[in-house]
This record gives sequence, C-alpha cells and structure tokens, in this order.
Amino acid sequence: MSKSHQQQSGHTNIWLFALELGFFAGLIWGGLHWLVYWFSFTKVSPGFIAEPFFRHAFLTTAFGHFVGYMMFIVFSVIASMLYVLLLRKLKGPWPGLVYGVLWWAIIFIPGSQMFLMQPPFKLPWNTVISEFCIFLLWGMFIGYTAAIEYTDERKREQSTALA
Repeated sequence: MSKSHQQQSGHTNIWLFALELGFFAGLIWGGLHWLVYWFSFTKVSPGFIAEPFFRHAFLTTAFGHFVGYMMFIVFSVIASMLYVLLLRKLKGPWPGLVYGVLWWAIIFIPGSQMFLMQPPFKLPWNTVISEFCIFLLWGMFIGYTAAIEYTDERKREQSTALA
C-alpha cells in the first residue's frame, strides 16, 4: 500500500484506494478487452460502454476505441468505488468473481439493448466466453485487491508492534 492511501491512523483512505483500484482495473482489463477484440476473439467493440452516449459508427473508429477505453476506465472506477464501499471486508477471491459475473450479467443480458449488442444467446460462443472471462478476471482483480487491502491483519500487526 502506498503512503498516499494512509491517513495518520494507518488506515487506508477508501476514496483514494477505490479511485486508484478502479483506474488500474479499467486500464488493465480494458486494454485486454481491446486486445481480445483486435485478435477477433470477441465481436463486442472496445467502445461498447460508450454506446449509449456516442454513435456506433464513431465507436468503430480508432478514436472511438480510445473513447470506449476511457469510458471503461470510468466505469471501472465507479464499480470499484461501489465494491470498496459495500463489500471491502469480504475475504478471498470469490466475492470479486461473483461481482464480475454480476456486472457481466447486467451488461450483457438486460443491458444488451442499451449497449447495442445482441443478447449473449445470439452472440458467437467465442465472444460470450471471452467477454465472460474478461469480466470474471476484472471482478476478481477488484475484489481480491480490496480484500487484501482491508482484511490483511499481518500488516496492521506490524504497524502496532513498531509503535
């Protein structure tokens, strides 16, 4: 944990931690999504999160991919803040995995019309599996990072032993 996240009491600042966690979750897993799209494992455009705000034709351009990537980072920051506020005390990777699956289900099942994509049962299998795995790993990254930060007692024991 970096010093910028700690307050005087040695506890992590929830807002700064969630902001940084969401930024890196979006950067890493949004970048992976773009790579998976580039290698044609998925037909879902990297700009899919920006579909409600921009024209689809724009989001298929290189700049549209970039805008979609930035929107995925913003989405990840918001999702990370929700996770850290509500679920940060849960231990292990499982809550994060479930969190990623829930977001996949929200976006791909009822939200598919809002994001101008077909429902998962009409998409090719490689697209469904690729998108599901990306969201699964994205959720685990957020959940497990928060769990390590907020439930690792060894680091707090060391700080009290040194005081």
